[in-house]
Amino acid sequence: MSSHSEFLWYIPNDIKAGHRGDAAGENHNSLDTLTTQAKALEEHGWKGALIGTGWGRPDTFTIATALVARTTSFEPLIAVRPGYWKPANFASAAATLDHLSGGRVRVNVVSGPDHLAAYGDQEGDQVQRYARTKEFMRLIRRLWTEEDVTFHGEHFQVASSTVAPRLVPAGNRLHPKLYFGGASEAAERVAATEADVQLFWGEPLDGVRQRIEHLKALSKTLDRDLQPLEFGLRITTLVRDTTEQAWADAEAKVAKMAEGAAGSWQDHRHGVAVGQQRLLDLARQGDVLDDNLYTAPGKFGGGGAGTTWLVGSAADVARSLRKYEELGITHFVLSDTPYLTEIKRQGSQLLPLLLP
Repeated sequence: MSSHSEFLWYIPNDIKAGHRGDAAGENHNSLDTLTTQAKALEEHGWKGALIGTGWGRPDTFTIATALVARTTSFEPLIAVRPGYWKPANFASAAATLDHLSGGRVRVNVVSGPDHLAAYGDQEGDQVQRYARTKEFMRLIRRLWTEEDVTFHGEHFQVASSTVAPRLVPAGNRLHPKLYFGGASEAAERVAATEADVQLFWGEPLDGVRQRIEHLKALSKTLDRDLQPLEFGLRITTLVRDTTEQAWADAEAKVAKMAEGAAGSWQDHRHGVAVGQQRLLDLARQGDVLDDNLYTAPGKFGGGGAGTTWLVGSAADVARSLRKYEELGITHFVLSDTPYLTEIKRQGSQLLPLLLP
């Protein structure tokens, strides 16, 4: 793989263990448990980890701050929602953590459904939702890179706003990278003009190829005024010593999910987003697509990054990830449960095949 690809993991900030047949331990979400995972990531070659968001979970930014304080190189990819945060509050919090951590902050802006009324927020239709997200992203970038910012948008306003501390540019990094997901037309228009990195879920290679081409074309049409858009893959990777063992374990996990023993990702969601529906529809094409993309989990409660899994030996999974990289993916956010076991296993077996 080329030297500029980056490999991150996923750290749960959810009281429930997840949707891959992993039973939650008693201290599943304690600072010690999560710190152990973050330190294991540092020791096993990972760049950092995505920390998810959603009402009814512990606060994502607080967890990221605690983990940054207990680590030295771990980079949190902090999922945040417009509306839960106002742009200036978020820009200041992120600039502060970026300053304290020596430039380790990454941000994933999420626009999917949430229990908005619970924290006093409201949204209109999808068009309005993404218009607000676009304003949020544009404004926080301005607050990070300009001083004395005045902005009067439809959704957000600031006057004479200068965020402290000021971010210190490092090479071509002017501010924390803004990651973004979403497959609807409204989402793609936001990604094309505002995002630094567009994250895809685990679609087959053809689907990812088409979406990359479409987003590159959109970036030109919409006169993107930022660095070229980068692309990432957020997917479950089930790795074992042999191909046979991996498939045996994958099928056993799905059987457990089919019994309803694993909990459902749908427990805390409302409605199904376009990108999620694309993944669920894949199962109609077959249980295994490309070389080793397993779609069956989506039929039995697997959602989000757990809808499709890349299954196999380290060599099998590395070969598949390389094919995504050949399409232009440079950011990989992998995970499997139990988290700590897999951070170590995949860090030891898979990453050496992928990192220079």
